[in-house]
Amino acid sequence: MAFLELVRQGVPATRFAIDRDRAVIGRNSDCDVPLDVAAVSRRHAAIVREKDHFFVEDLESRNGTFLNDERVVNRAPLRDGDQLLICGQTFRFHGDHRSAATMEDTGLFDLIDDDTTDAVRASVVATFDVGGGGSASWRLSAKPEVKLAALLEITNNLGQAMSVEEILPKLLDSLFKIFVQADRGFVVMRPKPDGPLVPVAVKNRREGDEQRTRISRTIVEEAITSRKAILSADASSDERFSMAQSIADFAIRSMICAPMIGTEGEPLGVIQIDTMNQKSRFTDEDLEVLAGVASQAAMSLENAKMHEQVMAQRGMERDLDLARRMQRALLPSRPPHVPGYVFFDYYQSARQVGGDYYDYVELPDGRFAVIVGDVAGKGVSAALLMARLSSDVRFLLASEADPAKAVEKINSGFSNTDWQDKFVTMIVAVVDPRSHRLTLVNAGHMAPLLRRNGGTVVEAVGEETAGLPLGVAADMTYEAEHRDLNPGDFVTVFTDGFSEAMNAERELYGLERLMEQVSSSAVSVNDLGKHILEDVNKFVDGYAQSDDMCLACFGRID
Repeated sequence: MAFLELVRQGVPATRFAIDRDRAVIGRNSDCDVPLDVAAVSRRHAAIVREKDHFFVEDLESRNGTFLNDERVVNRAPLRDGDQLLICGQTFRFHGDHRSAATMEDTGLFDLIDDDTTDAVRASVVATFDVGGGGSASWRLSAKPEVKLAALLEITNNLGQAMSVEEILPKLLDSLFKIFVQADRGFVVMRPKPDGPLVPVAVKNRREGDEQRTRISRTIVEEAITSRKAILSADASSDERFSMAQSIADFAIRSMICAPMIGTEGEPLGVIQIDTMNQKSRFTDEDLEVLAGVASQAAMSLENAKMHEQVMAQRGMERDLDLARRMQRALLPSRPPHVPGYVFFDYYQSARQVGGDYYDYVELPDGRFAVIVGDVAGKGVSAALLMARLSSDVRFLLASEADPAKAVEKINSGFSNTDWQDKFVTMIVAVVDPRSHRLTLVNAGHMAPLLRRNGGTVVEAVGEETAGLPLGVAADMTYEAEHRDLNPGDFVTVFTDGFSEAMNAERELYGLERLMEQVSSSAVSVNDLGKHILEDVNKFVDGYAQSDDMCLACFGRID
């Protein structure tokens, strides 16, 4: 299968499979290769497969797509190993001939296939079992002063490292101090338990040896599969290396490698060092030292990853808290002051931010509007969509005298944006306090409840004339319903977080119970909203809700 690798210095590459005829790269979360970078266009570029050939297309992006440092104009052919640059993000393209079961190339290494795994086992002169995980899996049996120095070196260098990018170079630096005969070292890791091994770091002792390094993939796979450290005392004479160009090119005489085993027993990667010095070959004692170093490195890597996860979580929590406060700031701080009318509102998101919203808009000629909306979905994306939509609602209601026409313009503008697969239900209720005339437009929302004075009659207003939700059809025509508000009449607008509120027995609150509370004659107009809220809270009894809850009530005083 073809794939793209996002190459970043010092960390494992991120792999994106190209498993369809057209894979889109862009900032939208639904892209096949999503890039959360502000400079990247929402749909920036595409990888296109035509039979056995691949092409890259630039989708009229703002900042361009570059193939091997040349800007792509319309379309360009892709070949294995080509490099794509998109707003500072570097990708390497690999064609179909690669196998996901083998170790993959990040540009640091050339990978040399060996004959067979049996040949590997035949050439190994010593192994050391590190499969138990943790530093307790190796013994202080020979040269304890060397091993103690090794642990102190690793502990001092890695103990304060808080990121993978810090650990890998420190690890190789420490190994070159411990193993003075080492000429070369490298680290490969497996970013995902079932993913390929990825070379992530390399170090050469001599200047001028920084050319692409050739390594054997079979012995690395053997070490990580068997969970054993492996010593080859004389690599140049091993039959296994008879076909390995890396041994001939670098005159490798001896090598040791050890897997890094996590606390749960899973292999994180492999450390390997080798030497060209015929008189300073690695020994069994060196193998034990490297096994201990690999154990310490595995713990440091796990700690660094946990630290990064904690810091990322804290950063997300800070961002969500800021988003919550910003969203609250967009909601009305207080209801409008309209003589003869009272208002009640309540908002509670299921997460830090939500997709429900309500608003009060003062209109020309003394009229006012009450708006309640519900985005399909929850969380940050829903909150951003609603924040964008609320400004359009305010502007169009203030500039268009007919509420139905205003909703049509709101829908048309929303439908022509790039909020793909999103829609919004909404109620727009406009009241003229001079005539006490209610005009209501329903865009796919649950019908508001109109309670007549005394509470004996409750009517669902706008149910039959409801149009489609915003964003479904750009040319939708909406109808308005009209009612006269008498003294004591009250309108309740709500989102489905109320009617679908759930208790611990997984029972729904339901529309019928909501209508019963609205029709209660024992509750005054001023207290109706509080009464509904108290009954819903009593029903759910503290059970966590999965949907946002929004309630807006308004009515005419007796």
